[in-house]
Amino acid sequence: MGTKHTGTASEIRALDAYIKLMRAADSVTARVTRALAPHKLTVSQFGILEALMHLGELHQNELGQKLLKSSGNITLVVDNLEKRGLITRERSTDDRRFVWVRLTREGDAYIRKVFPEIVTAITQAMVVLSPFEQEKMAEFLKQVGQNSAETFKG
Repeated sequence: MGTKHTGTASEIRALDAYIKLMRAADSVTARVTRALAPHKLTVSQFGILEALMHLGELHQNELGQKLLKSSGNITLVVDNLEKRGLITRERSTDDRRFVWVRLTREGDAYIRKVFPEIVTAITQAMVVLSPFEQEKMAEFLKQVGQNSAETFKG
């Protein structure tokens, strides 16, 4: 279902694309959420664990930027992961404003166990597109995301 807006052709195209983007994102997110439920993880918690697994320790504000989450939201998510013993936090000795976040040994083992299952759920959601279509979609969405980020900064 596209937009019922009767504005300009440019507005109609943009709104129609936005509606389809959001419905697709919600659909894939719902699939991932179902895959995460048995592990008692949210999408945000998974995002933090995955980022730390692949990138190593990060400042808490870097995590927020990478996941496009507010500092308050990231703090809550990190608090909950820390309570579960999956991550640790340590205030930087160089700059007390920065808090390093890193996986615990248990957290590393946990995300390495869960990650392949979630990748499978995402892959199954994307299988309707050919490899070429997935690559093109990724390029297009990156352009939209970068433009939106630049517009938001300005």
